Amino acid sequence: MKIGYARVSTVGQDLATQRELLTEAGCRKIFVEKVTGTNTVKREQLAEAIDFMDEGDTLVVTKIDRLARSIIDLNNIVQKLNEKGISVHFLKDNMEFKAGNDTNSIQTLLFNILGSFDQFERELIVERTTEGRERAKKQGKHMGRPGQPDKNVDRALKLFNEREENGMSVNDIVNLTGVPRSTIYKQVKKVR
Repeated sequence: MKIGYARVSTVGQDLATQRELLTEAGCRKIFVEKVTGTNTVKREQLAEAIDFMDEGDTLVVTKIDRLARSIIDLNNIVQKLNEKGISVHFLKDNMEFKAGNDTNSIQTLLFNILGSFDQFERELIVERTTEGRERAKKQGKHMGRPGQPDKNVDRALKLFNEREENGMSVNDIVNLTGVPRSTIYKQVKKVR
C-alpha cells in the first residue's frame, strides 16, 4: 500500500499541491503536518505514518526536503523504514529506496548529495534571516508583530480590571478588543 507524507514548515504555506501529487501517485492515506523539517522530535504525523505502515508498504513523499532538512535525519528515517520493510519513494526527485534491496552506489551518492543540498539551503536561509534581523535591529527597526494601539490596550486593561462588575472573561475581552491574552497579562504584571 502507498502511504503519503506531506509537510510544510509554516502556517502560511499550502499543502494542496503536495496532497494532489500524492493522491495522483496512488496514496491511499496521507499524513500531513505543518512543522519544521530540521529535526524529527515534534513530527507527530511522521511518527504516526511510520507506525501505521506495514512491511511491503511504500512511503511516498513529493521531495526529499519534505521528509527532512538534515542529512543525518534523512538517512536515519530512510534506514528505519527500510529496516521495517518499507520502501521510500520521492516523486519529484525520481528516487525510490526499496526495502531489502541494496541500492546502487550512484543512487546512494545522489540521494546524499540532494539531501546535503537541502540541508545547506536550510542553513543559508537561517544565516540570511539572522543577518537581516541583526541589520534591522542596528537600524532601530522593530522586530516582531506590530503592537496594539495604546487605546485598545487601555480598553482591554480597563475591562480586565472591571471583570467582576462586567462579568467578562479574558477570552471575551480578547475577542472584543483584539488585544492578545499575553499582552493583557504582561500589562497587568507591569502595573502590579
